[in-house]
Amino acid sequence: MKRKQARHKIDKRRSSRRSNKKRFIQPRSVEDFFAMSAKDQDLWKNVGQAVTEVRAGASLSQASRKFDLDPRRVSQLARPALRKLKNGRWAARSHDRLLRVLVIPTRKGLGEIGTRDSRQASQLGRYWTAVERYRDIGDASALRELKVKYIIDANGKRVRLLTNLVELDRLGTAGVLKFESLYAKVA
Repeated sequence: MKRKQARHKIDKRRSSRRSNKKRFIQPRSVEDFFAMSAKDQDLWKNVGQAVTEVRAGASLSQASRKFDLDPRRVSQLARPALRKLKNGRWAARSHDRLLRVLVIPTRKGLGEIGTRDSRQASQLGRYWTAVERYRDIGDASALRELKVKYIIDANGKRVRLLTNLVELDRLGTAGVLKFESLYAKVA
């Protein structure tokens, strides 16, 4: 009888410890993302980048190590974007619906946009490459050849990409178009 009571107390202590632990909740909107602590924002950005690395061909452990994350944590947080193969390795799906908050140039300077589609994030990355090419060597052909002139944000709204060369020149001379990171700055 005493053993059952002792075991019951131990089980009760374990369950109470688990409930005290803060559970990470995936952001669904830009508002959710900015409501998180700076540490959680940084974690979420790194998880998104690790998934992108896995999609590019790196293993989950390599991608996690690159962003100083635990592979188990990445596989837990990015579960919808990853799948486990028969050989036990993790692979990224062809596209995912994880929220990514990215920087986008606007007429007023740099703004932040949230997108819930990895294909939209890739399109924005191609746009930034074209802007950098124009800024660095003056070649606007990549900007003119962009197939998509807008990005769909997390709310489903179309956000037009700034392709006006006069506006891009103005932003470049103001020093706004410095390419530190495509991902949003942590608060």
